[in-house]
Amino acid sequence: MSRWTRFAALSLAVLLLSVPGFAADEVIDLGPEEFVQADGNDITVPGYSVPSFEDWNNDLLKDLIVGEGGGATPGKVRVYLNVGTEADPCFTDYFYVQADGGDLAVPAQGCLGSFPRVVYWDADDRKDLLIGLADGTAQIFLNIADDNEPAFDAGANVRVGSNDVWDLDVGVRATPVFVHWNDDGMLDVVAGALDGLIHVYYNCGCGTSVPPHFYYSPPDGSYAQADTHDLMVPGGRSSPVVMDLDGDGKKDVLTGNTDGLILFYKNIGPESLPMFSGYSLVQSNGEPIDLPGAPRSRPSVCYWTGDGHFSPMDGYWDLLVGAGDGKVRLYRGIPKLGDFDADGALDADDFTFLALALDQPVPLEGTPADLNGDGVVDSFDLRLFADLWLADRALAPSPEPKPEPEPKPEPEPKPEPEAKPELAG
Repeated sequence: MSRWTRFAALSLAVLLLSVPGFAADEVIDLGPEEFVQADGNDITVPGYSVPSFEDWNNDLLKDLIVGEGGGATPGKVRVYLNVGTEADPCFTDYFYVQADGGDLAVPAQGCLGSFPRVVYWDADDRKDLLIGLADGTAQIFLNIADDNEPAFDAGANVRVGSNDVWDLDVGVRATPVFVHWNDDGMLDVVAGALDGLIHVYYNCGCGTSVPPHFYYSPPDGSYAQADTHDLMVPGGRSSPVVMDLDGDGKKDVLTGNTDGLILFYKNIGPESLPMFSGYSLVQSNGEPIDLPGAPRSRPSVCYWTGDGHFSPMDGYWDLLVGAGDGKVRLYRGIPKLGDFDADGALDADDFTFLALALDQPVPLEGTPADLNGDGVVDSFDLRLFADLWLADRALAPSPEPKPEPEPKPEPEPKPEPEAKPELAG
């Protein structure tokens, strides 16, 4: 069976799982587990790994940023610069992030060293670092150097409450991200914790929304809701990603947990107030991601564009996962069957690709245009593409109805002009 035939079968199965009637819950199925390497070897940091993928040095290539530490190993942050290409990330060596003239280091406990996320906290357009700590607090490190070679100040605790009276404190094992939680246009802090809750700190915009202020939040914030109760991730140690993951225009939650699972919570509420109902397990090759032992899975969504099989740039998000073995796992998004340019949509460009391959000899290595894998590109493939296109349209979110324009008020009649008095003589 050719690679394209295997891909067609797998993609069709994924499509069917996402069509109403084939699965009770939406299932996210990613590609096989891979281990990210540097200089030909699996990256392995001391303690617990916490990866993300950001352009660190403004060279238009995403780089790998990994928190490390735990137990007696201090929490530090590594940067592996991408020395490859946008289509094929490659790493050889790392350096430690610098703060206050030395390696940035935070106190570690148990299963967490540092939980770093690149943010833009203040108004200087330079990347800063928001770091969750094992003791349940979070620190913000402001960039005091050039954004091409970031270096940071000594850091300060993130404060909440009226006039910043308290430290943000989720209890133990803070895993914060800086995101738009509601639709007020201001960035908020959302954090996981040992308790398995999703803690939300609303940016009140008090005086200014940049930098953020959380004057109306208690130390532990408010909690995301699921089925009218506090959302509590089974197993504890929630570690959230907040973004639209299913393409319906509303932000969802994807989180790790103590047991090494990845859980997807679909947003069933309005954009202004996310609400959730149950979860489904994120899969890899048709099986739930379930890391061995109790590894404390800590996910990060990215666009890892080095998918040489289908397209150097694709429209499908990928998943990085850190864990207690210090390694960095990668699970790539699987393009839809029929999405030949892998831009995330079945459209005219894909139809053009198929039309050009119609009734042409199929190369020995196969072609993605052979949708049913029978060795020829013919009318059966056209029909299958039409079915896939119609199914894709059916799954697409309906556009929000435009509000009816208010009727314009009837203009008031102009008063009759007064008759001019007759002038004497």
